[in-house]
Amino acid sequence: MGFEPPQRLVRALGETYGDTAAADWLGRLPALTDEALSAHSVSLDRVCAPGGRSSLVLLVRRADGSPAVLKIAPPGAAPTLERAALAHWNGWGTVELLTAPDGAVPEEAVLLERLHHEMSLRSLPEAKALLEAAGTVRRLWVEPPADHAFETVAERTAGQSEAMRAAAEREPELEPLVSAALAAREELVQDSPELFLLHGNFRQSKVLSGERAPWLAVGPEPLTGERAYDLARLVRDRVEDLVASPGGAATARRRVKKLADSLEVDQARLRGWTLFRAVESGTRALTAGRTQDGELSLEFAGWL
Repeated sequence: MGFEPPQRLVRALGETYGDTAAADWLGRLPALTDEALSAHSVSLDRVCAPGGRSSLVLLVRRADGSPAVLKIAPPGAAPTLERAALAHWNGWGTVELLTAPDGAVPEEAVLLERLHHEMSLRSLPEAKALLEAAGTVRRLWVEPPADHAFETVAERTAGQSEAMRAAAEREPELEPLVSAALAAREELVQDSPELFLLHGNFRQSKVLSGERAPWLAVGPEPLTGERAYDLARLVRDRVEDLVASPGGAATARRRVKKLADSLEVDQARLRGWTLFRAVESGTRALTAGRTQDGELSLEFAGWL
């Protein structure tokens, strides 16, 4: 199959894996796509653009003519773990995982029900979007499956912490925020109060309109741990609007309280994870050369 992958995906893969490794996988992508289309007995409608930052998203048709989505992801995006989490949720609050007619599952491919990819919660007014997001994420917090292979919050954030320290060494002005975020993480992982299956990257743009249910979550980066970690990314949603607002700092703090209260999550723990995740995101963006994104996240972190 000949096609041009969306430039958003090309840039993101280069940032994540390095240009050489990204180019190698992109070079194999046409063959991987042909294999996945054949294995799932689906035909291609079109490539979804701009699509995602971690995988190629294809709008396809199954043999019976029903619409579906086929995601082709590099191994680093852990498509097998996404598949395992979606199978465990079984469509409860999330996009439904579909199977190939003969049960074959190419490692790089995930076949999903098709949602309205052009309509996420970001299309709603902020107050309504946060309300719907809270109702959706609540459904995802279930007991992890037995003998699962998901990493824990402590394990994922340990690796991120090393990159944050390296960023502070390169840019000393980042050191106060990085130190505060790392101190918050250290305290939080010492005494995690619960263990749930988490989405891992939950925010408004990861909740799409569907036919089976009004709103369904997509794109999990699953792990296990406490709910406050999963909620922390949602607190930072629409950060560009918050920073542009004269009352942004106060609004951010109210969000922490409102979401903590509505979902019965400890407010101090949510604040701590929100700080860590904002600084981690900000330093990662700066390292990748996305200066504006990085500065927005770090300004938000400073409010906490």
